[in-house]
Amino acid sequence: MKRLVLEGKVAVVTGGARGIGRAICERYVEEGAKVAVADIDLKEAEAAAKAIGESAFAVHLDVGRQESIDAMVSGVVERTGSLDILVNNAGIVSIGPFLEITPQIFDRIFTVNVKGLLFTLQAAARQMIKQGRGGKVVNLASQAGRRGEALVAVYCASKAAVISLTQSAGLALIRDKINVNGISPGVVDTPMWDENDALFAKYENRPIGEKKRIVGESVPYGRMGVPEDHVGASVFLASSDSDYVVAQTLNVDGGNWMS
Repeated sequence: MKRLVLEGKVAVVTGGARGIGRAICERYVEEGAKVAVADIDLKEAEAAAKAIGESAFAVHLDVGRQESIDAMVSGVVERTGSLDILVNNAGIVSIGPFLEITPQIFDRIFTVNVKGLLFTLQAAARQMIKQGRGGKVVNLASQAGRRGEALVAVYCASKAAVISLTQSAGLALIRDKINVNGISPGVVDTPMWDENDALFAKYENRPIGEKKRIVGESVPYGRMGVPEDHVGASVFLASSDSDYVVAQTLNVDGGNWMS
């Protein structure tokens, strides 16, 4: 019989209704966890949870609002009795010329990708410490956090901050047996990338689809990633197999970036 490495655990996956987040929710349930599909779009989260099965349930979460974060944590604990795993997956992107960045664009990206991640992590960690048996946190960064890109400056900066926060939180919380680590995807074939492709076409004067084709062909593995490529690492970092892994961000990108 297969060993269910997350059996008896309760996980929250932010941005869990679609893309990488949804794939992680599905795999965590397969590995025996109860999973809160936490998303700003509650209807989409409910549809995802229904499709995943009885061990998944939807919860509304706006990571930009502290009261929503606190309500999510208390609601999950009230329903399940604990919170053992947090996957900080919620994120947004902005693409445009550097000189056209506005304070509003900056605030919007950092509110979700950095502030939201930090304070969701903080709220979950407080609950894990209260429970007294440790926990696991997996932050979704990006290869964009490893280097700057001319048209994606604010997003790159936000994901660099995620990598840094993963290191700091990992060092701060490991004595409470809370492992904080991250995953750094490369280019991933999701509906968001189709939106990105249209913007690159606009700003780089390319035909629609060309940027996506180019970045896919440049991956050493030979193709863009898909959400399911990231679930193995997410299970490992949420399981007891990663107990001695602290403050690391694992590149899952088909060989696109080496660090």
